[in-house]
Amino acid sequence: MSDKPLVYLILGAAGSGRREVLADLIEGGLAESDRAAVMLSADEAPSDFDAKLPGLARWTWQDEFIIATLPAEATYVFFVTDGRRNPVEQLDTLKTWLEAQGAELARILCIVNCQLAEKHLPLLAWFEACVHFSDVVLLTRREGVANKWLSEFRAHFDGQFYPCLFELVKAGRVKNPALVLDPLARRMTHAFDAEQDWIFTDAEGEEIEEDEETEGDEEVEATQAEDPYFVRDATHRRVKKIPDITKFL
Repeated sequence: MSDKPLVYLILGAAGSGRREVLADLIEGGLAESDRAAVMLSADEAPSDFDAKLPGLARWTWQDEFIIATLPAEATYVFFVTDGRRNPVEQLDTLKTWLEAQGAELARILCIVNCQLAEKHLPLLAWFEACVHFSDVVLLTRREGVANKWLSEFRAHFDGQFYPCLFELVKAGRVKNPALVLDPLARRMTHAFDAEQDWIFTDAEGEEIEEDEETEGDEEVEATQAEDPYFVRDATHRRVKKIPDITKFL
């Protein structure tokens, strides 16, 4: 194991039971000798499950930056994103924050409030963004949700060959916490990979393969690939837009 702390990023809307699930994952997925710590947004309301979260600390969002320091001595850090704030903006900032902290990303987990998602169909685009970045998707709050909706929600992502795992949560517990916390990457995005993808273009701006031959001394330009959710237009706005979660909570 690396001497860097392993960091898990927890996505999901406020009120999705993220802290309840996280308490179960830590209890059932880590050894007694592991030193876990949880980082929670200062804007998140208190929860009855806070007392079950080890090394609980608060982080703040200021001027589009994450203000936080990794807890000392922790070997596993669970960073819970702000459930009322744009997850893409937070992940974009967290990418830089992780590098500055010298931390290693283990996995990104997405907690899906199925009742919320079923009730508000426009939120599919919000959850699509979260799932795009996630290694594991945990389906919570399934009470009263139609089986047909659950099947269609899964089929939506299966049909696009998303590599992430989908797991059911029952009474705040997952079937196999160790499987969820296994640091093997299964996310669609490559934004957090150590080795980034590159895009090669010819003199006409056409995209070509890295080893594709060009005529004569034609210049080939190489640019680092950017995750589609991170791309901005000329006005510095995100090209891919997602709903404002606060309008549905």
